[in-house]
Amino acid sequence: MATKSGFLTEAGNGGETHRHEPQAANPANDHLTTNQGIKVSDNQNQLKSGERGPVLLEDFVLREKIFHFDHERIPERIIHARGSAAHGFFELYESLSDITKADLFQRAGEKTPVFTRFSTVAGGAGSVDTPRDVRGFAVKFYTQEGNWDLVGNNIPVFFIQDAIKFPDLIHSVKMEADRGFPQAASAHDTFWDFISLMPESSHMILWAMSDRTIPRTLRNIEGFGIHTFRLVNAAGQSTFVKFHWKPKQGLASTCWDEAVKIAGADPDFHRRDLFEAIQRGDFPEWELGLQTFDQAFADALPFDVLDPTKIIPEEILPVRLVGRMVLDRWPDNFFAETEQVAYCPANIVPGVDFTNDPLLQGRLFSYLDTQKSRLGTANFHQIPINQPKCPVMNFQRDGQMQMQVPKGRANYEPNSLADQGEITGPRECPAHGFTTVAAADAPTEQGDKLRIRPASFADHYSQARMFYRSLDVAEQSHVAFAFTFELSKVDFAPIRTRMLGNLMNVDPDLAARVAGGLNMPLPAANDTAAPVLDMDPSPALKIINGKLDLHTLKGRSVGILVADGSDAPTVEALKAVVTEAGGLPVIVAPKIGGVTLSDGKLAKVDKQLAGFPSVMVDAIAVILSDDGCASLINEGAAVQYVMDAFGHLKAIAADGGAQPLLNKAGVVPDEGVVAPNKGFVAAAGKRYWDREPGVRKLPRAPKD
Repeated sequence: MATKSGFLTEAGNGGETHRHEPQAANPANDHLTTNQGIKVSDNQNQLKSGERGPVLLEDFVLREKIFHFDHERIPERIIHARGSAAHGFFELYESLSDITKADLFQRAGEKTPVFTRFSTVAGGAGSVDTPRDVRGFAVKFYTQEGNWDLVGNNIPVFFIQDAIKFPDLIHSVKMEADRGFPQAASAHDTFWDFISLMPESSHMILWAMSDRTIPRTLRNIEGFGIHTFRLVNAAGQSTFVKFHWKPKQGLASTCWDEAVKIAGADPDFHRRDLFEAIQRGDFPEWELGLQTFDQAFADALPFDVLDPTKIIPEEILPVRLVGRMVLDRWPDNFFAETEQVAYCPANIVPGVDFTNDPLLQGRLFSYLDTQKSRLGTANFHQIPINQPKCPVMNFQRDGQMQMQVPKGRANYEPNSLADQGEITGPRECPAHGFTTVAAADAPTEQGDKLRIRPASFADHYSQARMFYRSLDVAEQSHVAFAFTFELSKVDFAPIRTRMLGNLMNVDPDLAARVAGGLNMPLPAANDTAAPVLDMDPSPALKIINGKLDLHTLKGRSVGILVADGSDAPTVEALKAVVTEAGGLPVIVAPKIGGVTLSDGKLAKVDKQLAGFPSVMVDAIAVILSDDGCASLINEGAAVQYVMDAFGHLKAIAADGGAQPLLNKAGVVPDEGVVAPNKGFVAAAGKRYWDREPGVRKLPRAPKD
């Protein structure tokens, strides 16, 4: 007979069995518990040996929470589901044998195969490429001593300090649980509720609201390993290291309005751009940079190098460029390679080692577990894209989708079957195998078992303040706009107020801009756990007018709008100078079948005007005859083409016949509006941020 579910207990009265229903939740007395009903005393910190020591495997609260989170979705990645990847190589500039025994860092000029995947974080595999979001930046090095996965983001810090909070962070930013939206967006209540309650997120959220999270292309992003790692040399000496990827194409972002319109015009914009750049031989390239330092340097800093919400400014510790990565081949099959590639920060090689960064320690467990769940077998390392390019020999056997056919009787070690003439299998390699570094420079490795965060992690605002004050004034306006836009989507007013209180600790000017944009009173600053320091600005953090703002046309595209009767010599000359500068000229016309230029010849058209708005290119040229302009001036797509290019601060070249169209589109002459000659190349390599106040309203600093 069917019965109601509940708990069975023996009553002891003649063997009679009673059912006791679970107690109903009492909102006034709810307690966080494990899935076994055990109350959780601390949901903020992992269990560590000493306040700065390693995380303990016995932490069943962490393991259950991360384990359940890793298995929430199949088969799509829970995060970083929307990704694009490419094959390539890493080439070392100079030997690094003095600081690491890692094989790929020994011989100058040697090339190591790589497979690199870029991704958004919040959206599903079918979401668009251009939301405001962090970008994943994961590199798999196929070294001669095994695979090394450097798994990071395009931002050098993270939202949280302890991995036990990762499921909460992702739950908050994903689609809200009761309604299933928004997709690939952080502008909603649950995300900002979490962020406003987690001051440790302050630094990362400033980066997230900056132009870093609306990049122009994947080729124009930096990459970071985020955590502090160790390099270990042949003598066993270790050096702290932070990893950086610097784009040879320069840093470049979009305007918010442009990012929104790209999503509508081409949801695959970043993926298509990466694909087309590789196909035409314009191979994306990054340089690998290292910040290396010792314990004494770390001890002298006003923050903890094990805190993943902190950076070491490049002005304090310069980045040493040690090699380059070139992506030169698109995958043969998207699913087999890009979708099935499995990265794990625990995949390291001799010469690279971990630190006790509590976020990193949690990631070492989580990635392996989630890949097994997603790919359905413990043998996912045998999928071709995940296979090392060096010999793999061990006694791991069987399991789903086992592709190897091990020979011999022995599937254990040690064994003595050699005496019987049998295959005995591999043995340990003390001389060259991976050994964990003895952290003699980390005296806090011993200690009581504690759920605690060290006092050195308590400053949540100083670096957020440094980041904001390091930006160009235009970028500061964009940060204020992003906060205003996102918080305007938050329905619960106390969340907005709490967030403004956090921003007061970052910068009162920023808080005032956002409060003004929301038409809300400016609250007092929220309490802080540590004094907020005024650190020196770091110019290296700027995109606009920063050292990676290259002002070049190389690798960028120019849309040349033409119609019947456009001057053929001007069009051909413009194509030539753009190509000579390393740019890509794209002929845009009302009809894809071709256009008859002034020489009477039918010219090839690359893109149809109605399906290729100017958000798809980096600059435009408009070459029209009087009749051609008359035919387009009442065409909405043509007017919008020019209007958007001007509004998105791009260079515009135009001849005399195009002037009526420019006038109708509201183009105001400035240094970015030029004639279609060789001077256009210099103009087309940058954006005109001084134009911005005249074309859109951004949150302003309050007047005195």
